[in-house]
Amino acid sequence: MVEVYGIGGLIVLVLSIWAIISIIGSSATTGAKILWVLFVLLLPVIGFICWLVFGPKAARSAI
Repeated sequence: MVEVYGIGGLIVLVLSIWAIISIIGSSATTGAKILWVLFVLLLPVIGFICWLVFGPKAARSAI
């Protein structure tokens, strides 16, 4: 059972890091970025879901 929790924790960590990188790369204001990063860090699962639904979108580069 410990392995399941370990894998779940690793998934939450990877998703949180991805969310923080996307938040930093977004076009939101600095204050909004700081608030979103704090929200994702303090409440990882709920923060990630809220960011995914309501958060700033990452800047897309033209290819």
